[in-house]
Amino acid sequence: MKKLFTLTMLFVASAIFAQEEEAKPSLSISGSVDAYYRTNLNARNDVDAIAPGSSFANLNGFAIGMANVIASYEGEKAGFVADLVFGPRGTDAIFESPMYSRTGDIVNQLYAYWNVSDNLTLTMGNFNTFLGYEVISPVANFNYSTSYLFSYGPFSHTGLKADITLSDDFSLMLGVMNDTDLTEFNPDGSYSFGAQFGFVGQYLNLLMDTRFTEIDFTGGVDISDSFYLGINAAHLTLKDDEGGFTGVALYPQLATSDSFTIGLRGEFFVEDGDFGAIGTGVEDSEVFALTLTGSFAVDNLTIKPELRLDSASDDAFMDNDLMPSKSLSSFVLAAIYSF
Repeated sequence: MKKLFTLTMLFVASAIFAQEEEAKPSLSISGSVDAYYRTNLNARNDVDAIAPGSSFANLNGFAIGMANVIASYEGEKAGFVADLVFGPRGTDAIFESPMYSRTGDIVNQLYAYWNVSDNLTLTMGNFNTFLGYEVISPVANFNYSTSYLFSYGPFSHTGLKADITLSDDFSLMLGVMNDTDLTEFNPDGSYSFGAQFGFVGQYLNLLMDTRFTEIDFTGGVDISDSFYLGINAAHLTLKDDEGGFTGVALYPQLATSDSFTIGLRGEFFVEDGDFGAIGTGVEDSEVFALTLTGSFAVDNLTIKPELRLDSASDDAFMDNDLMPSKSLSSFVLAAIYSF
C-alpha cells in the first residue's frame, strides 16, 4: 500500500510539473517566403515602369517577394514581437528606412506589450498600420498584388498605443506615434494620433498626421459558410487642402472546396490634386481595377494565379508600342509558403 501511495504521488507530481512546463512561455518562430512570375498582357515587359499601381508584385518575369521571419514571446503579462523582412517586398514596405541604423531596412515590426488587465493592453515600438483591409505580409492577403488604397499607405507607425476591450462586441484603440512611416526615431518633434473603434469585426479608423488626416473603414461579413464579402473605404486629405485621395474596394470570396478559393477585388480610386501618385501618375485622375485571384492550398504552400485589369481616366500606362494608354492587363502566378 505504501508503495502504491508513493507511485500515485509521483504520478500526480509529474503531471503537475508537465502542466507547468506546458504553460511556461517560450520563444516561437514563424514567417513566410514568397516568389512570383508577372507579365503584362497588353504592354511590353522590358520596361519596369509599366506595372499596375501595386506596392508589391510589380517586377517583371520571375521575381522574389521576401523572406519574413517573426520571433515572438508571449508571457502571461508581457511579451514582444520582432518581425524581420528580407527581399524586394520588404524593401518596398520599409521605404523610409534606414533613418539611422544600418539594419533599419529589415525591421518590419519591433514592439513590446504589457497586458495590464484582461481589457487593456499597452504596446510600444514599431507596428504595422491599423488602417486598411490589406497588409504587408502576403500570407494575410487574399490577393497577391495590392490595391491602390493599400499602396498609398500608410504602412507602419512607431509609438505607443492602448488596445481596450469595451465589451464582447466593442473595442477601442488609441495611439500617439511619430509621423507616418518614420519608424526608427522622431526627426522633428511632431506626432500623429490614431484611433480605432471596433464592432463585431467592423472597424472605423482615424489617423491625424501632421501632413494629412485619413478616415478609413475596414470590415467584412460571412454571407454563408462558403461566401465572404470584405470592404475597405478611405478618404485622405492633405493639410491646406493640397490634395488627397478617396477610394473603395470590395472583396467577394467563394470557397469551392477545402483547398481552393476564388476571389475578386473591385476597386475604384480617385486622386485629388498633386498627391505624388504611386499608380496613375496624373493629377485629379481616377482608376478602376479588377483583380481576379485563385488560391490553392497544398499543406503550408499556397499557389495564387491572378489576372488584373487596371483602367484609368488618363494615360497612366503604355502599350506594346510604348504609346500612352489608359488600361493595363497583367497576369501573376505566386507561390507563398508559411511556417
